[in-house]
Amino acid sequence: MKPKNVNYSNQRVGIFVDVQNLYHSAKNLYHGRVNYAELIKTLVGDRQLIRSVAYVVKSEGVEPQRGDDGRREHGRNPEQHPAGALSSEAAFFDALEKAGLELRVKDLQIYAGGFKKADWDVGMAVDAIRMASFLDAIILVTGDGDFIPLVNYLKWGMGRLVEVAAFRRSTSSRLQEVADKFINIEEIPKIIIKK
Repeated sequence: MKPKNVNYSNQRVGIFVDVQNLYHSAKNLYHGRVNYAELIKTLVGDRQLIRSVAYVVKSEGVEPQRGDDGRREHGRNPEQHPAGALSSEAAFFDALEKAGLELRVKDLQIYAGGFKKADWDVGMAVDAIRMASFLDAIILVTGDGDFIPLVNYLKWGMGRLVEVAAFRRSTSSRLQEVADKFINIEEIPKIIIKK
């Protein structure tokens, strides 16, 4: 039996956002984009946010400043990005940071024949497992059923509360079932910003 609502103010929360999954769901289902600041605020509630990480893929040739671990460093080099000259992708990345998300950036992989690959599944899973030791609740913001083994490991192998937040219509039904709590972000007021 799943706990009904196990949110306590002393819970330490980590949020891991599969940006590609959320971006495409919002675009295809609602012809809009996600209000990430509202999303984070709603998911955390009155609990203690320890880390919130967004996993993004860089595709336009934008060169955000990054540390050795792939995390984007705050601040921009004015020579690279003069005021007002940010690409739409760089502006999106800045908006994510302003919403309180720490960015993990990866380049889009383009293979011979034009095949493109852009996912952070393994990186997101490793980060969630690595940080689970100092978190009480882990919130995965994705509808991707590939995360089912991660949810099961965090719950049963590490004893953590695992919540999944995503658009119900584009979320694996099995992922919704295995999570301790599923948050249908379609029901969060002000979550969709129409283009």
